[in-house]
Amino acid sequence: MHSTSSARRGHRRTSATRRRIISVLALVVAGLLSLAATQTARGEPANTAETGFAIPFAGAPAFEHVAPTKMTGADQLNQPLGQALADTIAAQVGLSRADALTEQQYRDLSTGGGIGGSPEAADVIDACVEILTNTVGRPVYSQVNGQSTPSVLASYGLYVNPGGMLESPANADAPTRQVNTLIAPGGYVGTWLRNNDAIRSLVALYRSAYTVQAVYGFAAQQMSGAAQLVTNTKGGVHSEVGMSMAPPLWIVNFALIYVLNPSLAAMMPAYWAPIPAQVADAIKASPTGQVPFGEYASYLQ
Repeated sequence: MHSTSSARRGHRRTSATRRRIISVLALVVAGLLSLAATQTARGEPANTAETGFAIPFAGAPAFEHVAPTKMTGADQLNQPLGQALADTIAAQVGLSRADALTEQQYRDLSTGGGIGGSPEAADVIDACVEILTNTVGRPVYSQVNGQSTPSVLASYGLYVNPGGMLESPANADAPTRQVNTLIAPGGYVGTWLRNNDAIRSLVALYRSAYTVQAVYGFAAQQMSGAAQLVTNTKGGVHSEVGMSMAPPLWIVNFALIYVLNPSLAAMMPAYWAPIPAQVADAIKASPTGQVPFGEYASYLQ
């Protein structure tokens, strides 16, 4: 009886904490969207951070320095972080290797195993990791003009979907956008972690920069239309990059992947790259935010 009562009390505390988190997130999101509306009405950024991204695309000021910077040389394009830098970034956002899933837990989660596991949800999670770690040595393969074609585009914040369409990972069509329902408080991932002795990892994730950055990321996605691109303005230079490389979204994705498997987080892009104007303009002009990769691949070499 004592054990059952303790479990119930723990469940109530977890539920109450989750409700408080959701309430706080809703209030902050409303505030950020209001700020965005003011920005749109004035026709200028409400605030531009040192990174060149405006609020909410810059994310929480305390963490803007953690995200990748704009590449300064062609040799940095699509280069991965590497393990040492990934571990350093993890510490800066409040995570450590001790917070990550065990090898068995990650294997179960990524294959739909464990208590309450879902192969369909696992497929979405695996696709997200593949897209967000699409760096040198980790190409994504898609059908382009009837042929299996590799692409490496992570620094641009773009990827090629299985049907050969180029898009932002935040596009409504992408697994990296659809996963939001799985990682929402009370959703599949949190439930799986609680059911499979990984509450420690879940608590660490919510205590990290993930929580505050998720708020900024959600607000940014809500105001970015079908294209899901972000404008960066620094030193009088305007650049476009995919939403996944904006600081809050990058940090949210990094934290999630690091908790899953630190060695995979090390494969995320270390720098962001401006999308060539011809490509960015085409994506923004598309009603779906997608364009045929075969027609624009030459600009992204």
